[in-house]
Amino acid sequence: MLYPVESFTTDERALLAPHVTNLDQPVFALVGLPETVKGALFARYSRYQGTLRRLFLDEFADSLGTTTSTPAWEGDEGRRAADLYERIFVGYGDDSVAQLGGAHVACEWTSNVLTKILQRPRLGSYLEQSTRYIAYDAPMDASESEPRYRYYRDEQLGPTYEAAMDEIFRIYSACLPRVIEWADGAYPPPDGEPSAAHRRAITAKALDLLRGLLPAGSLSHMGIFASGQTYEQLILHLLAHPLPEAREYGRMILEAIKATMPSFVSRVERPDRGGEWIGYLERREEAARRWVARLGLDRPTAETADARPSVKLLHVDGDENALLASLLFEAAGAAEEDTLIRLAALSDEERATMLADLVGDRRNRRHRPGRGFEALRYRFEIVSDYGAFRDLQRHRMLTVQWQQLGPDLGAGVPEEVVAAGCGDEYRRALEISRAEYQRLADAGLDRAAPYALCLGFRIRYVLDLNAREAMQLIELRSGREGHPSYRAVAHEMHARIAAVHPAVAGAMRHVDNETEPRLERILGEMRTQAKLDALTPRP
Repeated sequence: MLYPVESFTTDERALLAPHVTNLDQPVFALVGLPETVKGALFARYSRYQGTLRRLFLDEFADSLGTTTSTPAWEGDEGRRAADLYERIFVGYGDDSVAQLGGAHVACEWTSNVLTKILQRPRLGSYLEQSTRYIAYDAPMDASESEPRYRYYRDEQLGPTYEAAMDEIFRIYSACLPRVIEWADGAYPPPDGEPSAAHRRAITAKALDLLRGLLPAGSLSHMGIFASGQTYEQLILHLLAHPLPEAREYGRMILEAIKATMPSFVSRVERPDRGGEWIGYLERREEAARRWVARLGLDRPTAETADARPSVKLLHVDGDENALLASLLFEAAGAAEEDTLIRLAALSDEERATMLADLVGDRRNRRHRPGRGFEALRYRFEIVSDYGAFRDLQRHRMLTVQWQQLGPDLGAGVPEEVVAAGCGDEYRRALEISRAEYQRLADAGLDRAAPYALCLGFRIRYVLDLNAREAMQLIELRSGREGHPSYRAVAHEMHARIAAVHPAVAGAMRHVDNETEPRLERILGEMRTQAKLDALTPRP
């Protein structure tokens, strides 16, 4: 393939070389530049006749104040980039330019209430510490005379809150070695010899069984990668949130982004922009709470109190003929109405054969059918423990809404915890948690009260998703290595779809329907161990 190749002077090549991965190909990456400069380059690109390398030389290189090295602190974005954003982003309101740069931000010591708020934006990537691999039995600082367990603290919550949390963590810490010992006996290695993979899988099993004891106030660390636009939205929602922890982290994230790509969040602190936006979000929240109170919906009804875990399919949009028409659309030359007429003339057997052919031979769950599957939508209302919700909420290509965590939907005790001899202590922790929640709520701290509730308490939420995302979620979350709580939700979602669209459910060929108790993580740990062994030099 022939394409034009630009020529540059020796000085120009010296200016370009630190910032592009090559000087003579039509595809290259930008490196060693502040995110806002990269975004500004692309924003200007749309109205510049020349190439990106030439644009950098003509309009940006001089304003950076550096020729051969990356600025030590990316907040020094350069006059040219700052001026461009002021004109296009702030002046014209062209929000899309804030999608052209991103940043990695670490948020540490966040509660498990706040992590869900931080992960709410769809267009971001998140990684969070796992309760499956990290035990919460050790204090944060072993050198302290009084152990301080990993949970959120605030003076307004009072010493009674801390005493309740400490006791719950002591119960968790005392149960962990007992459950590990029980799991080791219940799931012995096949050849009778312990291995590193088996030990890790046993520990993961115990941590899974006991994670329902951890309060929602348990502290975690998480990483975020997102665009400037996503950060602006996240910061505004945090600053408008009624939870003090959320507002505090909103301010800290704002400072972190101002230090790395300041122009992307320049509107947040302007009273006529971010100030008005925050006010709107606060009024919107107040209106919703006012109306649910007026309608008597601010508390559970007798029918829903102490509800069991459940999955309800509230609404279905589309049918299997619409699915087939959508799958054929991109290959067709006719209107979709004509396609539907032809499909109506086919027999059920012919349509089933067509769907199977269009879905293809899916050899693993990552082989997914085309966007035609997005023609169908399902709206599920789910009641599950908060731990399962934490995992399912992370899926991005859907609409997820959740109610505030409370004790009214109850909590369960895993059968295997009872078998390990820790059932009574587990129940005692749940009661301590429930009582402290109620004390905080009665004191007017209803927004902070969920910090006291164990992750085993149930929450009601909605997942609204298309059939393609349903396939991805159900096949992933039903996998043999998943936590039993969210595996049960995935199984029920699959069954509800099968009842209305059996062919769609049938296309989900990688659903693991096994429900017998097992050592969930053993296969994954065996694969990890095999890779570690392969990297270890042999004597």
